[in-house]
Amino acid sequence: MVIATNTRVESLSKSGIHQIPKEYIRPQDELSTITNILHEINNDDKGPQLPTIDLNDINSGDPKTLENCSNELRKAATEWGVMHLVNHGISDDLIARVKAAGESFFSQPVEEKEKHCNDIASGKIQGYGSKLANNASGQLEWEDYFFHTVFPEDKRDLTVWPSTPNDYILATTEYAKQIRALTTKILSVLSLGLGLEAGRLEEEVGGVDELLLQLKINYYPKCPQPELALGVDAHTDVSALTFILHNMVPGLQLFYGGQWVTAKCVPDSIILHIGDTIEILSNGKYKSILHRALVNKEKVRVSWAVFCEPPKDKIILKPLPETVSESEPPLFPPRTFQQHMEHKLFKKSGVIDLK
Repeated sequence: MVIATNTRVESLSKSGIHQIPKEYIRPQDELSTITNILHEINNDDKGPQLPTIDLNDINSGDPKTLENCSNELRKAATEWGVMHLVNHGISDDLIARVKAAGESFFSQPVEEKEKHCNDIASGKIQGYGSKLANNASGQLEWEDYFFHTVFPEDKRDLTVWPSTPNDYILATTEYAKQIRALTTKILSVLSLGLGLEAGRLEEEVGGVDELLLQLKINYYPKCPQPELALGVDAHTDVSALTFILHNMVPGLQLFYGGQWVTAKCVPDSIILHIGDTIEILSNGKYKSILHRALVNKEKVRVSWAVFCEPPKDKIILKPLPETVSESEPPLFPPRTFQQHMEHKLFKKSGVIDLK
């Protein structure tokens, strides 16, 4: 089967195929690591599991209580670079609205979603799309997505945003504001953990005015041969922080301790990833973990990833002086955020990567 450049994975999934096109089949050495995600999550209670951090005490007026909460978060950022956040302060109602709006958009016919399509070739990266090949082997990924800037409000292009459902703009706008506020709290704790002033890391990634929040809704249709495909290739996030919601269908895997670890679904949680930007600024003290997404043949998986990114060219990313010593020399060369993204893409194939 020849795959047209504008083919949507959802259309393939619903076409009744029993074998996926060869463009979606992973290399042989990778296939041995792909597991039955639904079987594994239901039958494996052993092995490492990413930490769950209760943020209920992050605003505590009691210094000891606040210190304990902060220490747990910093430990997770140091050892894992990823964690579940519970009691994060964002209401269940708002999260339900965000999920309902995204799922409503993707429930529309493909023809309706195409009205919001992007055009990577012309530089229009915002909108509805499907993953392009981003590696030397040219594999495609089993996902469609919707990608757009959500904060600051003056950086948004609302002409790209879905007009259906009616609540999409309102719910997503409010969620972006609350994620932005949560970002400040997380960066403050991480700053203090490096012996810096509370606002230092936020300042280093753009401060109040320049930090950009981008939302990518990942839509992983049912796959007839999930043992051969990936929803998202193994990667680290280039962002400072990434916050992820999902529809409680497992699929996220982290490369930890030399093995792929499947993240369990924790109710009412938001997954937090430390991105490359914070790893660089901390000189590797905080980890940006390699991760990927698996697919399955029984359930559609949807995730909402908010990437908190510094301005592309205004800031030089390099280990902060306070994180460097004679025994801990700088691990990363100075680069702008744009140069860092280009460096990562060059190591793959030079094709734009929205992850």
